[in-house]
Amino acid sequence: MPAPPTSPASPTPPDSPASPSDAVRRGVRRGDRWPDLAVLELLVAVSEHGSLSAGARAVGMAQPNASRAIAAWETSLGVRLIERSPRGSRLTSDGDVVVDWAVAVLDAAARLRTGVDALRREQNSHLTVAASLTVAEHLIPRWLTRLRRERPTLDVGLVVENSSEVFELVQAGRVDVGFVETPRLPRALRYRAVANDRLVVVVAPDHPWATRHTPIGPDELAAASLVVREPGSGTRTTLDDALHGHPRAAPALELASNAAVRVAVASGAGAAVLSELAVASAVSSGELVVAPTSRLELVRTIHAVWTDAAALHPAAADLVAIAGRLPIS
Repeated sequence: MPAPPTSPASPTPPDSPASPSDAVRRGVRRGDRWPDLAVLELLVAVSEHGSLSAGARAVGMAQPNASRAIAAWETSLGVRLIERSPRGSRLTSDGDVVVDWAVAVLDAAARLRTGVDALRREQNSHLTVAASLTVAEHLIPRWLTRLRRERPTLDVGLVVENSSEVFELVQAGRVDVGFVETPRLPRALRYRAVANDRLVVVVAPDHPWATRHTPIGPDELAAASLVVREPGSGTRTTLDDALHGHPRAAPALELASNAAVRVAVASGAGAAVLSELAVASAVSSGELVVAPTSRLELVRTIHAVWTDAAALHPAAADLVAIAGRLPIS
């Protein structure tokens, strides 16, 4: 029994093989090489100036390079864009169509560049900083003042929290850079040491430790009911690390700011361990007295911290550099 006749192949639509739009679709599926914007600019210049050589001169491209760039794209698309002859070169009808599309692409690219530039200017004109309380009270004002001298148009916002909350703000991308004095730094963040700070034991003038000459060691300090900062603060973390392994007495008070701790100590609530920066004026006035200590690691490093996901904000980089070179007192 004879085989049934086969149906004739469906005719290819006239515009399919040579249609630029179809070639573009096929190019996307095949992953063909696409030109950069310079080739599109060249093609538009050929249209505007009437020849490949004139178009190449207009965009500052050597004619052999221009000819190779156009030929490579024609091969990739499967569409002839330029008619070459001894009298010169001109766009084909398909080339005219592609030029119209190229103009739209170049216009869109220009809008993209303009928009991104505007975003960058807006971003670089504003800096949001987070700082732990000790840094915010005694260091950040000087650092930001110097930064504003260098960047007078910069808009700066400051968020003051304890160290653990500064880490959360930085990791969430809500601030550009943070400054903390805690020795425990999350591995997910990038950081740089910018300064050192020392903690001291302070008491009221009528406290027994105010007049003693023998240093207070870790055992004695741990056994005392201290006025302390809240968990999560750099000051509290440094103290806890210094007394690690020593039996601890319950705190006399747990307060959320250096100022509150100073007032409580001066009022007779007990001894406290605070930054030298935080107690300098109170010690100078005689409101508080620094007690001698030994075998206690109470020096800490102040760090700038930022996320690893993005480059450090240019103004933030300037601020970190300022923090690193200015003395802390």
